[in-house]
This record gives sequence, structure tokens and C-alpha cells, in this order.
Amino acid sequence: MQLCSFYIPHQDKKSFGIVQSTGVTDLGQRLGARCADLKTFLQNSSLADLAAFQNSETDYPFSAIRLLPVIENPGKIFCVGMNYGDKRKEFDQTTDAPTLFIRFADSLTGHESALKKPASTQEFDYEGEMAVIIGKAGHRVAAADALDHVAGYSCFMDATVRDMQFTWFTAGKNWPETGGFGPWMTTADEIGDPQQLEIRTFLNQREVQHDNTRNMVHSVAAIIEYVSAFSPLSPGDVIITGSPGGVGKKRVPPLFMFPGDVVEVEIEKIGRLRNVIG
Repeated sequence: MQLCSFYIPHQDKKSFGIVQSTGVTDLGQRLGARCADLKTFLQNSSLADLAAFQNSETDYPFSAIRLLPVIENPGKIFCVGMNYGDKRKEFDQTTDAPTLFIRFADSLTGHESALKKPASTQEFDYEGEMAVIIGKAGHRVAAADALDHVAGYSCFMDATVRDMQFTWFTAGKNWPETGGFGPWMTTADEIGDPQQLEIRTFLNQREVQHDNTRNMVHSVAAIIEYVSAFSPLSPGDVIITGSPGGVGKKRVPPLFMFPGDVVEVEIEKIGRLRNVIG
């Protein structure tokens, strides 16, 4: 099952729903105020409760809605840097522990929405990544149990202002609307092993990153164990799991994003996230 968050312009209303072949089934309408958005649903209910709606009719065609970030206002967004072997080589990274930084909710944007290049930078870089959406609360979660806490997975474009990154990654990662998140969440039961997925990034239809999640230095389960050891995780929290090698900063010559460019992240079994640089 694939779930999305969306905005209905002609009703000036937000909701969430099941992705169908031609549009979405509106779950917010069916479940009422107690589950008005996907984050609230994950906090108050179970994905198993959606089975009854899986084959329901489509309420809105895709042309009638705008997709929002999968979770529009996560309580926590943890990001893991330097988590693929090729990326570590590019940046001469040797630290064994996961490299962590944070994003804030106002840095997110949805599928087919603009990624906003700050006017102050000429080094707006791409980083295609897999996002993990937490579905069950957990603190000090063992790696062996970690995947039981995952609701699903999504694509993420972790766009980076390289000339503001320095040694504190957070400064280069939190400009407004620079984190593409979508187009939807594929539920964990559809994915199975999250360490067996092809991940690709395209800039203007040119493949610029390609790897497999099996090559993560720290697996999804290991990351959840590490993060939850110090920070309790709640339904709707998001973990961004790192980017493969091939980023623009380390190319010769460098390759950065500018207004009008199109950047896409495609992950096997999940989908293809698309953003235009604005």
C-alpha cells in the first residue's frame, strides 16, 4: 500500500489517502477529525486498519490535488550523512559512528513542488536518499526489533547549500523548501528488506547517482538502534538514511543545481520523486 499527504486547492483543504492508479482515496474524509493527517493517523491507529479501504473508489484524480511532504510536520527529522562507501571516499570520511544532523519541518517540500535555491548560493547540490517513516514509538530499540517500528519508506532529495555547510551540516540543510519528500510512503510490508533497493538520482534526466541500499554503512535497523538510544522516536518521526556517491560538489568540474533544472530520486518499490529548482 502507498499512502500520501495532499492538498485539495478547490476546497482549500489538506488530507491524506491511499494512492490508487488514477488518483487517491481520501482517508481523512473517511476517518474524520481523529485522523486528519497521516502523522495523526500513525499516532492513533494502525496500518492494518486501512485494509478495509484499500479497494475503495478514487475520490480525487492526481490532477485535482497537490502532493505534500509525506509527513508535513514531523516531530523529529534525523539525517544520516556519509552512509555509503563511495560517498565516504569522496569526502575522506573515516568516522565509524553514524554522522548525524537534523532538518526542520519548514525545510520540506512535496513531489512536483519547487526546491528553492537560495539566491545567496551558487553551490546548490543534490543528494538522493531513502526516508524512513516511524510508525511505532520506541526508546532504546534493539536493531533486531527496529524494523517493527517502521511504518514505511519514501524518497528524499536532501538538497544542500554546500557553501554554508562547513563542519556543521545543519546550516547547509535547513533553508526553506530545500528537502523534497515524496511522492508517497510505501508501507513496510510492501518493501520487506529495506537493504535491497536500487536508488538513483537524475539531474535533467542524466543519472548522477546510482547505488543499492545494501551498500549502506549503517543499515536502517542499526540507525534506529543508534538514534533511539538517546532520543525516543514517535510515530511520524522521519529518518533520512544518507546519499550515495556522485554528488555535484566532488565532480570535476562541479555540478550544481540552478533554477529550471529538474532533479529526481527513484527508489525501487517506492517511486520517483520529482522537483523543479526554483
